[in-house]
Amino acid sequence: MGSWLESPPGRYLLAWEQERLDHAVADAFGFYALQLGLPEIDALRANRMPCRWTADTRAAPPLAASSAAPRRALALQCDFDALPYPNASIDLVVLPHALELARDPHQTLREVERVLVAEGRVVIVGFNPASLWGLRQQAGQLKRRLGLGQSLFLPETGGFINYWRMRDWLRLLGFEVESGRFGCWRPPLRSQGWLDRWAWMDRLGDHGWPVLGAVYMLVAVKRVRGMRLVGLARPARRKAQTAPAPLTQRRAENKEVEIG
Repeated sequence: MGSWLESPPGRYLLAWEQERLDHAVADAFGFYALQLGLPEIDALRANRMPCRWTADTRAAPPLAASSAAPRRALALQCDFDALPYPNASIDLVVLPHALELARDPHQTLREVERVLVAEGRVVIVGFNPASLWGLRQQAGQLKRRLGLGQSLFLPETGGFINYWRMRDWLRLLGFEVESGRFGCWRPPLRSQGWLDRWAWMDRLGDHGWPVLGAVYMLVAVKRVRGMRLVGLARPARRKAQTAPAPLTQRRAENKEVEIG
């Protein structure tokens, strides 16, 4: 996927994802943040947590200095479905296309739920199969199976996960989806010039056909039943003692009425 990200559509995708990820992680607080996969993008650069790590399944060599997508130094090489972190130890996990590249996306998401603290956040970025990019990718895969072609528009991954299915997976694991967004509405073109000519689709896609964006991003919060976050405990203020007020009781006067 690294070589594809250097292409015009790859740079177009990275620009959108970097901007949205910066906005999504800027207000996430805690001590430990983890990015799984895609070291070509710095998904945690706008976050202010003191400890931030990037993990990947491969130890890829660094790109050339002239590359438009410089790699970050990897802090950890591991399998996403067996993270070497204890339970409830991470405050934020970002998965830029990690579930599509993972050998077991279900187990990877369960591992993310395991290592996240209560009220921790997960940010997921994935390709949208119900888009022009997804349809072109499916057509290329069909041609490849029929022996009619070999090239694919998008990188060859384990499989794209539908946006609504991803929301269902998160709910089943106890997450509450906080926000969701689509992006990249330009047609699946390889030329930078043609991509620039269709730039107007980005201005209209968010309002006219938002669910047809080539990529989506989900932000979810891990909820734990029976747990409620409270603020600092404050001592109760003692009320000022006042002198007791005398009680008065008005008695009704009995009046006698003479008849005669």
